[in-house]
Amino acid sequence: MSTESRDNTRSIIASVVVGLGIGTVFAAGQHIPLLSLADLGFHELGHLLGSGLGTVPQFLAGSVTQISVPLGLGAYFWMNQRDEIASGLMLGWAATATHSVSVYIADAPFQDLPLIGVQHDWALLLGRWGIVDLSDEIASLAWLSGLAIGLTGLGIVLAPVWRSIVDARHEAAIRARFAGAAIREPRSAGPVAKEA
Repeated sequence: MSTESRDNTRSIIASVVVGLGIGTVFAAGQHIPLLSLADLGFHELGHLLGSGLGTVPQFLAGSVTQISVPLGLGAYFWMNQRDEIASGLMLGWAATATHSVSVYIADAPFQDLPLIGVQHDWALLLGRWGIVDLSDEIASLAWLSGLAIGLTGLGIVLAPVWRSIVDARHEAAIRARFAGAAIREPRSAGPVAKEA
């Protein structure tokens, strides 16, 4: 199997994974079990890292870390490893994490979600800022941001396939253009005088 063929196979598999993830989370409103557990772990790690910085940073750190970890991994794979497939997959994960945060934000006025701790992060934050009534708008903005991140990830994982299609069409167009052209031998400049 050629390198291009292997890259295209990886690209197609990754695009199916990211596409199904986006569809499952954004269209069906379902969680992806393994990613949800990873998100929860990073969310709680964020609270731990933010402890001692004050109430607002500590409560924000959970959601920020939950989204930042896959974004950071995506940046690492993009810049350090030059692996666009891995980077696109990480953006797909960041999209699902952002969707999860949007659900959490939307729940702030109701506080119906089951929680690990005793305090609802976003109820506390939006209540402190006096904008609990804007939770739907803020959640919608987070939802749209997550969808944009996911679609970007999908585009990135599809890029190798797209490039190979464009390259193949370009090569076919060049061949068709020159198919009937006669091939000429280069003209000889004649005998070259030797320098003394």
